[in-house]
Amino acid sequence: MSFNSPFPDVEIPNLSVYDYLFGSIAEADLDKPALVDGSSGAVTTYKALIGQINGVAGALAARGLELGDVVAVHSPNVPAFASVLHGILRAGGTATTINALYTAEDIAKQLTGSGAKFLFTVSPLYPQAKAAAEKVGMADDHIIVLDGAEGHPSLRDLLTEGAPAPDVSFDPSTHIAVLPYSSGTTGVPKGVILTHRNLVANVAQMEPRVGIDTDDAILALLPFFHIYGLTVLLNIALKLRARLVTMPKFDLAEFLRIIQDNKLTYLFIAPPVAVALAKHPMVDQYDLSSVHTIFSGAAPLDEELGKAVAKRLNTRVRQGYGMSELSPVSHAIPFDRDDMPLSSVGLPLANTVNKIVDPGTLEEIALPTEGLSEPGELWVKGPNVMVGYLNNPEATAETLDADGYLHTGDIAVVDAEGVVYIVDRLKELIKYKGYQVPPAELEALLLTHPDIADAAVIGVIDEAGEEVPKAFVVLQADSKIDADGVMAFVAERVSPHKKVRKVEFIDIVPKSAAGKILRKDLRAAESGK
Repeated sequence: MSFNSPFPDVEIPNLSVYDYLFGSIAEADLDKPALVDGSSGAVTTYKALIGQINGVAGALAARGLELGDVVAVHSPNVPAFASVLHGILRAGGTATTINALYTAEDIAKQLTGSGAKFLFTVSPLYPQAKAAAEKVGMADDHIIVLDGAEGHPSLRDLLTEGAPAPDVSFDPSTHIAVLPYSSGTTGVPKGVILTHRNLVANVAQMEPRVGIDTDDAILALLPFFHIYGLTVLLNIALKLRARLVTMPKFDLAEFLRIIQDNKLTYLFIAPPVAVALAKHPMVDQYDLSSVHTIFSGAAPLDEELGKAVAKRLNTRVRQGYGMSELSPVSHAIPFDRDDMPLSSVGLPLANTVNKIVDPGTLEEIALPTEGLSEPGELWVKGPNVMVGYLNNPEATAETLDADGYLHTGDIAVVDAEGVVYIVDRLKELIKYKGYQVPPAELEALLLTHPDIADAAVIGVIDEAGEEVPKAFVVLQADSKIDADGVMAFVAERVSPHKKVRKVEFIDIVPKSAAGKILRKDLRAAESGK
């Protein structure tokens, strides 16, 4: 049985992203800081940001950018990212954001797949960007190095040209705004087609739930090149005229210093950061009392871990759920719902409809009158659902059905109020003797052990040919626990079929830039042994 969001529908204006975010900005907001470079303290006001956006748009149009042309953005979190991304959209182009950790080969694949005509990068990432551009035959004058590199235009060059932003007209419901590539945690990354309406809709849907106001100072650590950072930071925060403080990469001491020195109030994080906030002794050396809310996404946050963070920092902790294909947020624990279990991902956002579907029979699972429903795959329909995958009709048909529901690939349960709990990825469930074992559940349990700094779990084939749960464990400094101790710890706390039956100690758990465990990398390493 389908169930609607409990929230009233929100209005979704028929506007471009630029017009929605900046078209009606109040005069009083123009001199407010929009972005602050966390490293240098340099401030970009809303007035300066809008000027830069228009400058980038004009410079691209003067270089021949036409409506619908694709421009690649390959950069860590720096304030200029906002000027470039929104400049591309302002000019009627389509931005494809590239993971800052990509190799030249990865970049070249995305440039080719997306059909990008221009590439923005930064000098620290220039070698791999240049190599990729050469591989696809992109001219040097189409490679813009934000902070400058010989033989290429810089951002300063574009802005000082003074070319006016072009007059463009397009249908926000069909014109492609961004082409992020899905994280590839379970397969080959695919270009996700998101329109201006998709992005505008998700900001409108999220705005009433997150509790951000114009006085908030928000940490911009989550990568802007990932749709989580792009929508929740670059779009929602800017729409609400908050102040974004950027971090190009995670370093715990710098992270804590930036929070303290900038009196940040709102942190958007992924679970690996929550682990550090809950467990690392360095946290006690900094004043984090300005933080009133921490919102976790991109991967499941364990309830006990979230509670440990909330207690240690005396702050509100929330989590949500989404994916690139959902622009990305579809569920969230509202900022004003202290009673909602942190083990959940909260309620469906406004304007959406959900189903929980048995993946074997495709029968809809009923909403319970009490307790939790049976588990099934979560399906979502709403204005934030992608158009499809770029040049991949087969993958699109597998994910989007004729009724407009996106099949998330995640196993979920729901309670009588419509609160959704994610159990695990459909493709990542371990099948042990016919039982389904969710890796995320075991990972969350392992993280409660004081000697364990991080953990990941996958299914491996044992000597008898049976798939069994194997834990990859990162130990805390001076830890004395061994493999038998890890297995015993889990065995005392789970059903027999969920026991961890193999353990390997590693230095670091491989994760995407957004904080998702890259189980495919662990599986690849395992198969290579």
